[in-house]
Amino acid sequence: MEIQEHQITVLAGDYSGPEMMKAGLAVLAAVSAGTDFKYRLHAYPFGGQGIDQGGDPLPAATLAGCRQADAILLSAIGGPRYDGATATPEQGLLRLRQALGLFANLRPTQVTPALAPLSPVKEVADVDLVIVRELTAGIYFGQPRQEGDQQALDTATYTRAEVARILRVGFELACQRRHHVTIVDKANVLATSRLWRRVAAELAPQYPTVKVDYRYVDATAMQLINHPQAFDVIITANLFGDILSDEAAVLPGSLGVIPSASLGLTGPNLYEPIHGSAPDLVGQNKVNPLSMINSVAWMLRQSFGRADLAARIDQACQAVLAAGIYTADLGGTATTTEVTQAIVDALTAQAE
Repeated sequence: MEIQEHQITVLAGDYSGPEMMKAGLAVLAAVSAGTDFKYRLHAYPFGGQGIDQGGDPLPAATLAGCRQADAILLSAIGGPRYDGATATPEQGLLRLRQALGLFANLRPTQVTPALAPLSPVKEVADVDLVIVRELTAGIYFGQPRQEGDQQALDTATYTRAEVARILRVGFELACQRRHHVTIVDKANVLATSRLWRRVAAELAPQYPTVKVDYRYVDATAMQLINHPQAFDVIITANLFGDILSDEAAVLPGSLGVIPSASLGLTGPNLYEPIHGSAPDLVGQNKVNPLSMINSVAWMLRQSFGRADLAARIDQACQAVLAAGIYTADLGGTATTTEVTQAIVDALTAQAE
């Protein structure tokens, strides 16, 4: 029986992005060594790289390569060199999401025993939640949009179909977890939020085992710090999800450990760290590689059905953290290379 070779598109990112991608790919190579998981990498310019090479953050060849992939690995993009420019890396990311129909962004926050002592928040034991963020509608994409010196306008728009499809992703995820969904909105003020509630009320009976509750976004922001154990799956709009997921990332101690997955109805999923490109750390071997490594693990689990390989990466990462090997953002002294090599060594030891 011929073993399938999976096609993975690699978008290395800007500033410290390539350092993080190098770490993630080293771990992917280590965990797949000696197994039947075979893959081929295809690297393309994207974001700042695309702008530097041809003036476009999403070149046509890059988009074609993404469409043909089985999965996409993206490292962090953007940085000060592109601030205020006509073409920005972030524009490329928004266009890529729209082109591939990546409407659902999943951002997990889990505080493991190895991470709990590193958290700035007390009582974080047993935190295990996922924020399901709508990604291709809402105020980031609404029209009209106007910007002026005296007045500016942004438009928040959601259709019933857009709300229903993201709610289904969250409900189905909850069925695989602890059967609890929290829908976060601002329904006391926003018409779009009231539409979310109406659609949720209609959809919920299709998932009779799932408990559903509703919270305003401001109350959720407080509860995420005061009692994050109250949450399992949070489903929310684009803007709220962007903010809350960064807040939730404080719980394990650093943005540098949180992966994300962007999903569509068809085509490849995209996996990336949730943090920025760390321009202040570029070339210093100090950036935390765990978010990129955890994104690789999620890719293996979600796109390729290799929960066995993903679990091995999880185990190796936790062993390295428990041994006190972590970067400065978590209070450690290890370099990017040292953390990565320790995880590779742990994976090698598992296989022996």
